[in-house]
Formats: sequence, structure tokens, C-alpha cells
Amino acid sequence: MIRTKKVINRYLLLGLAGSLLLLARCSEKTVKDERNQPLVANEQDLPGILKKGKLRVLAENSATSFFIYKGKKMGFEYEILREFAENLGVELEIIRVNDLNEINERLNNGEGDIIACNYTVTRDMQDEIAFSRPYFQSNQVLVQRAQDPMIKITPEEWNKYHITDPLQLARKKVDVRRNSGHYYRLLNLQNEIGDTIYIRPTHSNQSAEELMEMVSDGQIDYTVAERNLARINQEFYPNLDISLAISFKQNIAFGLSKKAPLLKKRLDAWLLKFMKKAAFAHIKKKYYDFSSNQQYPQDPGAIRKGQLSPFDAIMKAEAGKYQFDWRLLAAIIYHESKFNPNAHAFAGAYGLMQFMPGTGSRYGVYPSSPPETQIRGGMKYINSIHKLWKDIPDENERNKFMLASYNAGSGHIKDAQKLAAKRGLNPKVWDDNVEKMVQNLGKNEYYSDPVVENGAFRGSFTARYVRSIMSRYESYKSLF
Repeated sequence: MIRTKKVINRYLLLGLAGSLLLLARCSEKTVKDERNQPLVANEQDLPGILKKGKLRVLAENSATSFFIYKGKKMGFEYEILREFAENLGVELEIIRVNDLNEINERLNNGEGDIIACNYTVTRDMQDEIAFSRPYFQSNQVLVQRAQDPMIKITPEEWNKYHITDPLQLARKKVDVRRNSGHYYRLLNLQNEIGDTIYIRPTHSNQSAEELMEMVSDGQIDYTVAERNLARINQEFYPNLDISLAISFKQNIAFGLSKKAPLLKKRLDAWLLKFMKKAAFAHIKKKYYDFSSNQQYPQDPGAIRKGQLSPFDAIMKAEAGKYQFDWRLLAAIIYHESKFNPNAHAFAGAYGLMQFMPGTGSRYGVYPSSPPETQIRGGMKYINSIHKLWKDIPDENERNKFMLASYNAGSGHIKDAQKLAAKRGLNPKVWDDNVEKMVQNLGKNEYYSDPVVENGAFRGSFTARYVRSIMSRYESYKSLF
């Protein structure tokens, strides 16, 4: 009887194992998409990603998706997916996509596993690709130039010069990328307001950020962007107004191939847990918390008494160690923080010198460090950048390259140098030479050039940064 039970149990176990093996094989062959079509096993799905040890992300070069700032890889979506890749135990590879009209096709062709481009979930797009669980919500806003904030105007005057109601878009020219969500939103808005909006489709490789910069510079009057992206860009271009919403809030999510149901299931489950964690709150705050910090304004009375700031003695001592002009150091610190050692800004920059978290720690500077330590570490960092440009013979020019590198990271400036040399400009002169190429790094024609290694960059901001600090430096030299 006992022997009979053992035999039966053995057959039951063998049968169960066989059933499980058959079930696994069947499920592998018959996994289906949303339209009940069989999916072929492919490297884009979770088993393939784990096997090759790499998660490939097709990313837009933007403040919400992926960018390089002061030599550091950044971006709201990038930081989320970096955490996800770490959870999977695989490497994260970023593949920058210049033409967003191609991004779905490149995903479906197997060139990447996930799309990160601040993607708004729409029914039309769901026919082409799958979407992850939404991790953010935002509405589309009109981007227009604001009146100079230094000029006080009444609400009536504001309404006279700014669009405050979608109805006022009738007969206005609005530039947006063709086939984008912004383009189709404006088409629908035309019907809603019962009048014509002159929608001017731009090149498919012109990003929303490039169009916002064009609004800021006065090259175009209006464009449209998601509020979360527009809010970040407003930090760089304070003359932009983004107060008018032209859509309801929409879900933003990652794009995935419909042939990767296991990856979608894993990402959705992970996002559900991750979005409740402090790590997600920290990343979100880092990119979207724009609460202003109380800064110490420069006291004109102090300047008349022969003092620029409470830190003059420290600046003189630290700059002297490197034969560096303390007045230029003072101009940098004023521009970065208005001499506020507790200042915090975009993407986690902190302190008198606005160190990025990864960079500051290398020089012994943390958010809680006293001013002496901040200036000591900052001067050491400036000196290390200054050495990168020792092949530039003119000291004044060398200072400009140093300032540009401090603001942008040396990678982008070296890219601009190579572009300048390729176009017959002097790669060792800043004004009207390398500066021009830095300003063009936000345009696809330039950042897609094979000599460019660090991708797109908001170069006009860096050009203004260098001009502003050099101008203040000249003023300080005349005063002291």
C-alpha cells in the first residue's frame, strides 16, 4: 500500500512538472497584445533585456527627459529609469533621438526598449505603442513673452499685451512641431473657438525647448508646451509667460513596444511602488520645486565702504593661492547665489558656488558646509577648469572659456570648439567665434553634427552667463 502511494505520488509530480513545462512553452508562444495578436519573443521584452544586461532608452534631449548639465547626466525621466534599471540589475543606455517623429518607429524596429520623451498618453498613440502606468500629469500651455517684470503695469495693461483666454488665439500665429500633440491640440482648439489659428508647423527635429527659446528671443510670438517642461524652461528664460492652459491635465508615461508585455507589467508594478517612496518625491522636488530662496542682496553701501560682501577676506585668500583675481571670483559668486551660502536652485544646485551634488562632494562641499569651505572648494574647482584651457594664450579669453565650462560643463564647450574649427572660426576666441557655436548647440543642425559628443545644449543661456559675469568683473575692477 505504501509502495503504491509512492508510485502514485511520483507520477503526480512528473505530471505536474510536465504540465508546468507545457504551460511555460505555451505561454511563451501565445502571449498576445491588446488586439489579441500573438507576440513573437524578442530582445525588447524583459527576458531579452535581462539576458543582454542592458535597458535601452530612446530619449529626447530635454530638461524633463535627458540632458547633460555641468558634465552630469540628468533629467526627470532619466533618473526614474536609472532607478528602474538598477532594480532590474542591468545597465542603462541612453539613445538620444533628434527627430521625435521617428521615435515610435525606432521603438517598433527594436532600436530601443523604452521611450522617454515626456510622452502625453493619447488614443491615437495607443494604436502605435503601449504606455506604462502614468507617473505624472500635466496640461498644455501657451508660451508667450511676458512684459519686463521691472515695469509695473496694471491688470488692464497686462490683458492688452498678453493672451489670457484661448479665444484670443483667433488669427494668431503659433509655431509647433508638426504631428506633435501640441499640433493636434491646436487643430481641436480651432473648432472649439470657432475661428482660425494660424498653426505654423516647424521642422520635425525642432524641439519644444528650442521653440520656447525662440519665443524668449523674439523670433516667434507663440508656441505650446507641457506645463512641466515649460516651467523648467521658465527658470532659464524668465521673460516667458506660461500661465494660460489650453488643455485639461493629461497623463504622461513611458512608451513601450506592444511586443514587450512582460517589461510593461514589470515596469508598471515597479512604478506603483516607487512612486510612493521618498526617492521619487526627492527626484520630483529636484526638478519641479521652484520655491525661491531668500538671498542676501548686494549692499551698495558696503561697496562704498570698500567691501563687496561679507566674504571678501576669504575670497582674497583662496583666490591668492592660485594667482586668480578675487574680483572675478566675487563676480561668479554674486551671479550664482547673490552671496547667499544657503541658496538652492534647479536640479539640486546649492550654496555660494551652486555646486551640483556629485561635483560638490568631490571638493568637500556639501549643502551644510560653511561659507569658508564652500569658497575654498569652489576656488579649487575653478582652478581645475582653468587648467583645461591652458592652450589658450590670452588670459581674458581663457577666463571666458573657464566661465562657460563652469556653467555648461567642459564637454559642451569642447563640442562648440570643434564646430567652430569645422566652420572656419577661431576655436581659441570666445566672442563671435566659439560663443556662436555654443548658442547654436540647441539646434538639431548643429548638435547632430558627428563632431558633437555631448548632445544638445541650451547654449544661449551660457553665452549670457559669460557676458554677465565678465561685465560685472569689469565693474568690480573699476571699483577696487
